[in-house]
Amino acid sequence: MKIVTAEEMRAIDRATTEKHGVPSLTLMENAGTAVAEFAQKHFDFNSVCAICGKGNNGGDGFVAARKLHEAGKKVSVIVLANGPEELRGDAAEMFKKLPVQVLFIPHEKFLGVPKVEEMLKSDLILDAILGTGFTPPLKGVAEKAVIRINKASGWVLAVDVPSGIDADMAEPMEPGTTYVHADGIVSFTAAKPALVFGNLTDGPIAVALIGSPESLVSAQSHLREDILTSRDVHSFSMPRSPDAHKGDFGHVLVIGGSVGRSGAAAMAGLAALRAGAGLVTVATPKSVQPLVAAYAPELMTEPLPETAEGTISLLALAERERLLKGKSVVVIGPGISRNEETAEFVRDLVSVCSAAMVIDADGLNAFEGAAEELQPDNDVGPFAVRVLTPHPGEMSRLTGLPTGDIQSNRIGLAGKTAGEIRALMVLKGHRTVIANPLGQVWINTTGNPGMAKGGSGDVLSGIVAAMLAQFTQMEGAELIPPELGAPPASGDLLPTSLFRWVSAHDADAEKIRALRDEYLKKKDPSLLKEIQALMDEKVRQAIMLVASLHVAKAVYLHGLAGDIAASLYGEQSMIATDIIHCLGEAFAVCEEESLGEFAYLQR
Repeated sequence: MKIVTAEEMRAIDRATTEKHGVPSLTLMENAGTAVAEFAQKHFDFNSVCAICGKGNNGGDGFVAARKLHEAGKKVSVIVLANGPEELRGDAAEMFKKLPVQVLFIPHEKFLGVPKVEEMLKSDLILDAILGTGFTPPLKGVAEKAVIRINKASGWVLAVDVPSGIDADMAEPMEPGTTYVHADGIVSFTAAKPALVFGNLTDGPIAVALIGSPESLVSAQSHLREDILTSRDVHSFSMPRSPDAHKGDFGHVLVIGGSVGRSGAAAMAGLAALRAGAGLVTVATPKSVQPLVAAYAPELMTEPLPETAEGTISLLALAERERLLKGKSVVVIGPGISRNEETAEFVRDLVSVCSAAMVIDADGLNAFEGAAEELQPDNDVGPFAVRVLTPHPGEMSRLTGLPTGDIQSNRIGLAGKTAGEIRALMVLKGHRTVIANPLGQVWINTTGNPGMAKGGSGDVLSGIVAAMLAQFTQMEGAELIPPELGAPPASGDLLPTSLFRWVSAHDADAEKIRALRDEYLKKKDPSLLKEIQALMDEKVRQAIMLVASLHVAKAVYLHGLAGDIAASLYGEQSMIATDIIHCLGEAFAVCEEESLGEFAYLQR
């Protein structure tokens, strides 16, 4: 889902009406209906007071009040205006349809009258005073109304954004700022920066689609970040064929573990199985192997030569061809330790591994001060994807920057590092950032503080690997169409549709087709090499984009499973293996929400 600014949101609304023929009154009716439905879904109430402003946000509140009255709720409405004559545009039209008596409050001194006090005792208060177009600070009667709302004992549901909030802000509000402290927020059409980054509520936040075409939203948004929702994640999930077998869903190899840290590798392996990988092998020091094998009977294990400290020895490199054969994705790092010999093993294996790799924990620490070595040798895996999953401390060691600098510029640094290293970056933390070398960024909104426990990152590595393993099992294809007479690409697994997709949609498609036509006439080998180079780059970009979506899906499901675990066990009591056990329900919730009318940014 796109993130849009207030100005872009106004342009989207205008274009929806002017270019796509959806009346603005219809948009408002849909918005107010969504508010009423969201309120009944998330709050237990019989009485409701809608406090409305003069503009469109107030109009949404009028519609919601009418719908809740029709649903049998006891409804009261307060309007911060002198009278109906001050209402503007569509709000004035929706006001005429209100079936309940309205109390107009023209000045802050009237907020203390007994009638207002009685109305504010309602079970639920709808904050429909100021919406996306507001620029702080609050003043006058609106400011005093917000203060009174915050003192009320009932639930508070904010319409679009909480009144007093600048929708464009990309960080939490300064302490002491006056705004509505909502227990839930329902917005419309697309996410706004404040809803993603503002930490505005502990309650649910959702976006309702009210009639603007998604293509219009994408065209108007110029922010480089997208956010992940269940609808996005489910849109690129594929059902399993009835005649499927385990080989269809990839074989994940987890390389990790050491004496005292066997659980990290075992959890990564089990998480990969729970997330859908067909086969998982855990390669671990030989003294650790029995512990991993006993952890879950579904895991296959491989004992590796070990150091005197019980970590993976450099001698394990002799086993690399056998270990890597037939593997779709390799996870390296969970529990592997910071032993220097083991770190050298990690660096050497990463340089020669042609498969996709998820590099985590001490696998990343092995590249402290040497981030440029995270890519495979050019002649080994030109299309191999590297996924790095650092927390801020590991990111600091990787980049040499203080953690404070990283935390203050998470999106910028994740994108910059992804571009420099040519890897897919998952910078973990509150609002995990997924960035790829193409300049694309996704923000994850699932997860909770209960996941700040040992093992959560290992579980994420396994889920990421499982998603990539299922992606890499697509049917192989040649990079160049057969009519050019080129030999097949050397063993690279690529989706059959990539060349056709690039030829039809890429910005350089016309140039590629022209070169193809010229080669068919002249049979000049230099033209074929030029086509090959262009296609290699386009295929590399296409693979990275599709891989990014699958990694983003893994991050989202990991956080969603964590949210489910927190709801079952509490944030203090949940542990990493609870996330694994809740993955099945996370898949189910994701599928159910993808079919619903609300896209959740927070539950």
